[in-house]
Amino acid sequence: MKKTTKRFFGKIHLWLGLLIGLLVFILAITGCIYAFQEEIQDYTQTYRHVKPENKPYLKPSDFQEIATKTLPGKNLHAIKYNGKSRSVEAIYYNYEPLYYYIAYLNPYTGEVLKVNNMEEGFFHFILDGHFYLWLPPEIGQPVVATVTVIFIIMLISGLILWLPAKIRQLKSRLWFKWSNRTRWRRKNYDLHNISGIYAMIFGLFFAITGLNWGVPVFAEAYYKMLGGKQELLYTEPESQPGLSIDPAKRPLNLVWEKMMKDYPNAVSIEVHPPETSLAPIAANANFEQGTYWKTDYRYFDQYSLKEMNVNHVFGRLKDQKFADKAIRMNYDLHTGAIIGLPGKIIAFIASLIIAILPVTGFMIWYGRRKKERKVAGV
Repeated sequence: MKKTTKRFFGKIHLWLGLLIGLLVFILAITGCIYAFQEEIQDYTQTYRHVKPENKPYLKPSDFQEIATKTLPGKNLHAIKYNGKSRSVEAIYYNYEPLYYYIAYLNPYTGEVLKVNNMEEGFFHFILDGHFYLWLPPEIGQPVVATVTVIFIIMLISGLILWLPAKIRQLKSRLWFKWSNRTRWRRKNYDLHNISGIYAMIFGLFFAITGLNWGVPVFAEAYYKMLGGKQELLYTEPESQPGLSIDPAKRPLNLVWEKMMKDYPNAVSIEVHPPETSLAPIAANANFEQGTYWKTDYRYFDQYSLKEMNVNHVFGRLKDQKFADKAIRMNYDLHTGAIIGLPGKIIAFIASLIIAILPVTGFMIWYGRRKKERKVAGV
């Protein structure tokens, strides 16, 4: 590759790095911290766990009544059963005005163990930084999306700069060769170049899966490129008012009982009380602890309990094609959870390396600038 070409990409890499380096550091370090949030909260928040008892769970209508008394006036979005040794979650959510609470309840007695405001706390602060850079969402989301696109350009330009002129130089570009005499500037340069090339593939991975969240047009194009034919936007089918199930039979309970029967090995089952006169009773069952893409989503007319189909990716897993499953995997891929704890460890290390790259890159630039000034006698 010609020196002029490398010089051109060097300038791009430098100025884009100076422009977004701090923001890349924030996005990477918050992602790094958030990697094990589920495990940390499971360990520190004892109210997530209960002692298994040899008796049946309380039914959703029981928890609905308890939840209404616990946070009166708040919209009960869902009731989530998490297994014999974990508390039931009563999830309260509303978009305008925005609020998000989870009440943790004993599945056998209904005792309220803890009520958490999910819009507060350390991990909410970290996630807010990762999603929006602590800016208002309408500003932060496009800023993060723009930074992500620029970061992809930087990764490509970095790869071009990394490529050795000769094959025999390849080994020195892939591993550190340090001794006690190696100057710290050389170590910093190698740290940036060598760790950067290993982190590049993960950086592209994080960037693409991140854009699927932040840029709907990108997500749509990505989905269509994979052959997707459904809608990506979550919508609920409408119930048809008319001849209805006897309210005394508690339709919400009937849906839950059906889900419990259909998914005896599910790690969690969630039911959603209808929030309007036309809303369905939505329910979902997750087959795998720690991931979300295998979840079965189902919808029942709140009056007749007839099951309804949807034309988006949040349906039953068996009905999903390759593209549908790929887009549903997005969060689990982004966090590394798709392959369990090893994936999260890889995501943690990769995010940490990406966070270091802007620091080592700045030090390279600053060192060269200082050297040039010294030579010029400034």
